[in-house]
Amino acid sequence: MSTENRGTPLVELRDISIAFGGIKAVDHVSIDLYPGEVVGLLGHNGAGKSTLIKCLSGAYQADAGEIWISGDKVEIRNPRDARAHNIETIYQTLALADNLDAASNLFLGRELVTPFGMVDDGRMEAETRKIMGRLNPNFRKFKEPVSALSGGQRQSVAIARAVYFNAKILIMDEPTAALGPHETQMVAELIQELKRQGLGIFLIEHDIHAVMELCDRAVVMKNGQRVGTVNVKDVTDDDILGMIIMGKKPPQAY
Repeated sequence: MSTENRGTPLVELRDISIAFGGIKAVDHVSIDLYPGEVVGLLGHNGAGKSTLIKCLSGAYQADAGEIWISGDKVEIRNPRDARAHNIETIYQTLALADNLDAASNLFLGRELVTPFGMVDDGRMEAETRKIMGRLNPNFRKFKEPVSALSGGQRQSVAIARAVYFNAKILIMDEPTAALGPHETQMVAELIQELKRQGLGIFLIEHDIHAVMELCDRAVVMKNGQRVGTVNVKDVTDDDILGMIIMGKKPPQAY
């Protein structure tokens, strides 16, 4: 999908650099993301993709470069700043409380209360059913602790939490890792639904097949630098593999 004539990007990371102990983990990298788009970030371990995205999630602060959100230059010093700009991160670990049900996880630390100051379990469950109806209509296990849920169902609880609290920009770290084919398909459908709702998603991935299926564009990094960006529909698995391993840019890359 061409990014021309698409208005203002949701996110622009411009010329980001960050070093640890004199070693440049990210070296003058720029990437962008538009509403309703999934951009995959690929590269070997140590390529810099996770470090780059942690500058957006507030886990790290860049040494140089700028972050622009919806056309405004912003400062993101910590995860609270990121959340204030409607950026939510879903880590592989999912950060769910295993002993609690879906509603309690959705509102963890942000519980709804009655006028008398009591936790309003009924309202939290109703809100959870509403958002799940939008995202994953087949979800039924509202009363069970999330430890009893499958990987894909747990993923949908984590995504629902982000969306309920107005995420516009979602960072997902290998969302289909360790999932079976059926579960992977469930997450793929969730991502399609989020795109329809106009969210922008950065997908940190190792699996090229997942990128080919889920992403609109792919950015490949190597040794802290950006090899190139491709429209996924214009390239093959081998093109992307060549970028990752050899740092070789196919003609379609820009």
